[in-house]
Amino acid sequence: MTDPATGQVVRKAAAHTPPEVERRVRAAHDAARVLRGTDFATRASWMRESAALLEADAADVARAIVTEMGKPIRQARDEVAKSVRTMRFYAGHAAAFLADTPLEAPERVGARRALTRYQPLGVVLAVMPWNYPIWQVIRFAAPALMAGNAGLLKHAPNVPDSALYLDSLFARGGFPAGAFGALLAGSDVVEGIIADPRIAAVTLTGSEGAGRAVGAAAGRAIKKAVLELGGSDPFVVMPSADVGKAAATALAARMNNNGQSCIAGKRFIVHTDVYDEFAGLFAEKIAALTVGDPFDEATDIGPIATARGRDELAAQVDDAVAHGARVLATAATPADTAGWYYPPTLLEGVGPECRLFREEAFGPVAVLYRARDEQEAVALANGTPYGLSSSVWTSDPEQERRMIDALEAGAVFVNGMSVSYPELPFGGIRNSGYGRELGPAGIREFCNMKTVWIA
Repeated sequence: MTDPATGQVVRKAAAHTPPEVERRVRAAHDAARVLRGTDFATRASWMRESAALLEADAADVARAIVTEMGKPIRQARDEVAKSVRTMRFYAGHAAAFLADTPLEAPERVGARRALTRYQPLGVVLAVMPWNYPIWQVIRFAAPALMAGNAGLLKHAPNVPDSALYLDSLFARGGFPAGAFGALLAGSDVVEGIIADPRIAAVTLTGSEGAGRAVGAAAGRAIKKAVLELGGSDPFVVMPSADVGKAAATALAARMNNNGQSCIAGKRFIVHTDVYDEFAGLFAEKIAALTVGDPFDEATDIGPIATARGRDELAAQVDDAVAHGARVLATAATPADTAGWYYPPTLLEGVGPECRLFREEAFGPVAVLYRARDEQEAVALANGTPYGLSSSVWTSDPEQERRMIDALEAGAVFVNGMSVSYPELPFGGIRNSGYGRELGPAGIREFCNMKTVWIA
C-alpha cells in the first residue's frame, strides 16, 4: 500500500493463498444457506449493529481512506457517514421492498391467488474500486445482506486496509461467520470465482475494460451481473439558468473526490449566451482551489490515487493542448513532493481529435464546450459512448421537460449535481454498464423474482 500524498510505501499486505480463497468461498456458501433461513427483523438488527460499529470507528476508517487513496479528510468522513446512513436505510426498508406483491384480480390468470415473491440468490461476488473504498462496497453489501445473500469482496489492491476492515465488520455486527468476506487477491482470480458453481451472481464497479471482462465471464457462466462502469457526464447550462449557482455547483461536481468519480460532471456544455459568464466564474473558482496534504482540513484537492492514474491524466491533457485546446485555469500544486498531485485544470477548445473528447478523465480536469442552441447542447451531451448520469440547468419548464427526455443517461439532475442516494436507483446505460444499485431496484437485483400461482 502506497500513500499517494508522499509516494512512499506504507506497508505490504500479503495476498490470500489459493487454499485461503477456497476456504472463504466455502464459508460464504455455507453462510448463504444460514442467511436464507433468517427473517428481515433479525437481519435488520445485525445491520443496525454493524452500522453502529462503523459509526463508532468513523475517525479511524476515514484516516485509512485518506492514506490509501488520498481524498481530503473531510470527504472521507462524509463517505463513512453516507455508508452508515445507507446501512440503516436498508435495515429499515428491506422488508417492504421485498414484500410479496399480490396480483390484483388473480382470477384473470385462473388463480385463487397470484403473487411475486423475492428470494435471495446465494453468494454474490463484488469486484470493487478504490475511489470510494467503503461506500462503493456498502452500497452493494447492505442491500445484498438484507435480502439474505452472502457477499464476497474482491477489492482494489491499493486499498487493503479498507478491505480488511469490511471483512470483519458484519461478523462483528452479528451476521453469521462467512456472510461477508474479503478476498485479498489479484484480478486473475475473478474469472475462476465467477465460474465456481457456489457463486450465484457478480457485481462490479470499475472501468469499461473490467466491465467487459467480468460481463463476459458472467455470461459464460450464465450468472446475473450488475456493472457500474465509467462515465463522461454532461453538465449542461442553458440561458435561463442561475449561472452563479451553476458555476459553484460545477466546481463541486467536477472536483469532489479529487475528480475521481464515475458520476462526476466532466463535460461542461454551456449555451453561447451565458458561456463567457460561466467560463469566467468557473475558471476563477478552479484557480482558487487549495491543493495539498489531504489530512489538512483546509485542503480541497489531494493527490491522484495512483501514479499511473496521474500520468494518464497528464497525457490526456497534453494531447488536448497539442491539438489546440486552451487552458483557461489551473490551481497551484505542492512543490517538491513525491506525491501524485495533478493541478485542477479547466480546458476549452477540445475537439473530436482529442483523447479528452472521447475518453473519461479521471481526475480534476474539466472541459468546457460552447453550444449554439438547445439542439446542439443535447447532441454534445449525447455524443459519448457513456451514459451514467447528467445534469441540466434551466428555469424554463418546457425546456426542462424536453431535456429530461432527450438526455441519454441513467439519471438526469435538474439544477443540481449528480449524486447517489440510497433512496434512488443508480446505474447507467450504454458503455456505463447495466443493472441498478440502491433504491428498491438495487435490493431486487440479486433476488429471484419468483412467480407464485395458487389455484
